[in-house]
Amino acid sequence: MTTPEFTLNNDVVMPAIGFGVFQAPPEETTAAVQEALRVGYRHIDTAAAYGNEREVGEAVRRSGLSRDEVFLETKVWITDYGYDQTLHAFDKAAGKLGVEQLDLLILHQALPGEFDLTIQAYQALEKLYADGRVRAIGVSNFMPDHLDRLLAETRVVPAVNQIEVHPYFRQTELLAYDAEHGILNQAWSPIGGITFYPGWGGENRTSTLDDPTIGEIATAHGKTPAQVMLRWHLQQGRQVIPKSVTPARIAENFQVFDFELTADELAAIDALDTGIRGGPEPADITRGTFAIDIPEA
Repeated sequence: MTTPEFTLNNDVVMPAIGFGVFQAPPEETTAAVQEALRVGYRHIDTAAAYGNEREVGEAVRRSGLSRDEVFLETKVWITDYGYDQTLHAFDKAAGKLGVEQLDLLILHQALPGEFDLTIQAYQALEKLYADGRVRAIGVSNFMPDHLDRLLAETRVVPAVNQIEVHPYFRQTELLAYDAEHGILNQAWSPIGGITFYPGWGGENRTSTLDDPTIGEIATAHGKTPAQVMLRWHLQQGRQVIPKSVTPARIAENFQVFDFELTADELAAIDALDTGIRGGPEPADITRGTFAIDIPEA
């Protein structure tokens, strides 16, 4: 089966569904990515901060697929912001992944308290893009005020904004802002994993997988709640990057192109929005609190 695709604002084509490796232990990442590629995924999303870029690259090499068959995306962490530092961050990421060119390179956070470093980092991405070392550039967790300043001080409009979006946290204003500016919304935690990941949320958190509305829709279509949520994103024009290291779930998350939700079902899922963010508040990201040293190799 050919995976549906989105065309980015620079005409680069990106698979509609990707495979994420957030919180995937390095020792499990290679096998999980190999399985995802075997199932049919052709986009892998990783990040310097995840500590598993090398294992992603190894899985791609073992897959037997040619380089141009796999869309590779990674992210620069805030401790590597600044013009020269971000150029070097590309070298580190490309070296670990074992490639000369990245399909998509994005800034992982806005770093609002030191936004001059964010601007310099993005200008480095623009240089990498101009030199053909990356095919597209973008951002992650940028809010409208961050994007306003970025667009005013740089030349290349981000191709994507990777943000927390799931039925319990829809970010309606941000989705609309990105769409208005030709920025593709890319959903991390698309099935609300942030509501049930170990170590995230409080004792009273509620899992999207257990939501009765989503469960009823899933039963009506003979699908799982996860598949319904992924379909909700896709029908509303968002790219998704579900994550799992379990082979059955990896396959399940890819089986979302053989059914369609009705307008009423889409609206019912929209109505579940609580407005409560599960991940870190973008305004609170500082190098002092979230510093991670990204190793050379």
